[in-house]
Amino acid sequence: MFGAETYIERRRRLQTDVKSGLILLLGNDESPMNYPDNPYHFRQDSSFLYFFGLDCPGLAGVIDIDEQTEFVFGNDVTVDEIIWMGPQPPLKKKCAEIGVSSSAPFDKLQPMLRAALDKGRIIHILPQYRGDTILKIAGLLKIPAAQVADFVSEPLTKAVVAQRSIKSEEEVREIEVALDIAYEMQTTAMKMAKPGVYEREVAGAMEGIALSRGGRLSFPTIFSVHGETLHNHYHGNLMKAGDIAVNDSGAETALGYASDITRTIPISGKFSQRQKEIYSIVFDAQKQAIEAVAPGVEFRNVHRLAGRILVSGLKDLGLLKGDIDEAVEAGVHTLFFQCGLGHMMGLDVHDMEGLGEDYVGYTDTIKRNPAFGWRSLRLGKALEPGYVITVEPGIYFIPELIDRWKAENKCAQFIDYNAVEKYKDFGGVRIEDDVLVTESGYRQLGKPIPRTIEEVEQASS
Repeated sequence: MFGAETYIERRRRLQTDVKSGLILLLGNDESPMNYPDNPYHFRQDSSFLYFFGLDCPGLAGVIDIDEQTEFVFGNDVTVDEIIWMGPQPPLKKKCAEIGVSSSAPFDKLQPMLRAALDKGRIIHILPQYRGDTILKIAGLLKIPAAQVADFVSEPLTKAVVAQRSIKSEEEVREIEVALDIAYEMQTTAMKMAKPGVYEREVAGAMEGIALSRGGRLSFPTIFSVHGETLHNHYHGNLMKAGDIAVNDSGAETALGYASDITRTIPISGKFSQRQKEIYSIVFDAQKQAIEAVAPGVEFRNVHRLAGRILVSGLKDLGLLKGDIDEAVEAGVHTLFFQCGLGHMMGLDVHDMEGLGEDYVGYTDTIKRNPAFGWRSLRLGKALEPGYVITVEPGIYFIPELIDRWKAENKCAQFIDYNAVEKYKDFGGVRIEDDVLVTESGYRQLGKPIPRTIEEVEQASS
């Protein structure tokens, strides 16, 4: 937990931005895995964590802007609960650590909310992503669950996004703690990924590193020799000589901040010539994309730049033809690069995605492009100092997508399908790093993780 002043200032700014009414921020409850006493590992709601800092289930925070008061509602543990979970600090003591002087049992929350509604006051809530939270809000407000969405506040959502988007120095330091763990995860994977080893052995070792460093995974690890599958969480393949494995993984610190790194690893310890050629194209795209990061730059244009570099490189290999800019305009790069170049990162690995990607990554004037490939770009708006983003270009040879485009003769003026056919067994390459937007440009966060062909081969040998 940060110091109390951090949370006090965050809530003060939130009051200033929202201006009037009651702000209701619900923390998460335990979520049963297969029966009530066997829950998933608890993860607090990120916005509740950001403003109230308390990482335990069953809490709600209320900020009464008009009355200039703040409350946390929750129940202290009973003796029966202490038997199973040990003694816990009382809620009042926890609240003192975040600068909140008023706390009450959870059953006192509903009367407060009903009294506010009876007076015609506005209750602001954020978009909800969990069914149990929607039902809890419905019960608190005594409304049907279908009407909970009517209380979602655009002013609150925009205020939270604006504040959480700009990372403070202490947040950046915490993200770099997560990146220290990611460094160990990635370099361990490079050493372990050998012929005859199962993917799950490497994935398990990386999760163990995250846990041993006091954290956990920031998302389910993607470690696969089938790198053409963008979010492949299957780890059952036996790795063999000649394979390459995409390792997209990250850690979350005890305070909830994430890292997200991808490297592509040669299982034999050396890339083949063909693998080097594709890897080099992706490397160049990432290098130039990172160098383009600066305040005021629209990230959708950085995405376009990366697409252009990928098209240029694939043209040099004979897979594409024709004018490069015309090919990019026609969307040719999306046959090989179907996802977005990057996303915000912070307390969520896809930061604030639960609040709505268009609030986080776009504006009223910079809209999401609905075209294939482009619509997967989570961040398109102009960058600002304090943003922490990922930059993660890739080339993915998806046989089913290649077959479909070929059958439709799609973009045939730019694509040599006979040449592309020879790469259907290739898999994929992705390279990803985490970048802070600074006043003058960018800073690549974390200790450098082997990234060039030579560095990766040396770390994998």
